Amino acid sequence: MSDPCADLVHDGDRERFAATMAAPVDARPKLWPLYAANLEIARAPWASSEPMVAEMRLQWWIDTIDELANGADRRGHPVTEALAPLLRADPALAVLLSGIAEARRWDCWREPFPDRAAFDAYLDQTAGNLMWAAARALGTPTDSERPIRDFAWGAGLAAYFRAVPELEARGRLPFSDGRPGTLRALAAEGRSRMALARSKGVARVARPALWTGATAEAVLKQAEHDPRRIAEGRLGLSDLAEKWALLARALIGRY
Repeated sequence: MSDPCADLVHDGDRERFAATMAAPVDARPKLWPLYAANLEIARAPWASSEPMVAEMRLQWWIDTIDELANGADRRGHPVTEALAPLLRADPALAVLLSGIAEARRWDCWREPFPDRAAFDAYLDQTAGNLMWAAARALGTPTDSERPIRDFAWGAGLAAYFRAVPELEARGRLPFSDGRPGTLRALAAEGRSRMALARSKGVARVARPALWTGATAEAVLKQAEHDPRRIAEGRLGLSDLAEKWALLARALIGRY
């Protein structure tokens, strides 16, 4: 790879790398910086076992994103260099990325979400903000934002379910209510939101941004059928099935 942001995504975010490689060639330079920035932000809370130090790392990103949007240069960091022209062209992208960093403050601490509303907000501000930012960078009209956020909520939930074993291994409490019935209902809601997004329709130009959720519905279906698979780390498809799910969407332009 010749693009440093693409290299970062290749090494740290396999699904978004594959989805971006399936996107039209002219779309990729708009997606790599966003996905690389998201990866760096997501890693920041885990860079230190001290919550305050981790929050300082997130604050650095929040401050830097704001400065880039206001015309400052941050030379020497491949992600900030690639982000700068995107954020200057559309400052709304900076608001979305900063929102991701703010939401990631939860990752710095060990307490569970205080309630369902806080969990919903976390998914929307992380998965929702990123998918909408990617779609917006591709030129998606604003009337597609709501269905894209619904789709992202389901895709984000599937990714969160898959991250549960690692969260627990790091001493986090992923759910305020982790009973099987609650998790089953949550998975069903995720699938419903994704179906609702499809029923409303999304502009074709946005669809490569949604391909990052190509396997999400299958994962949610597994969790709904047997919620024990979440904690046991038994969610997901084979490599071949993952590739086919993405290829099928790219070939026919669905999401």
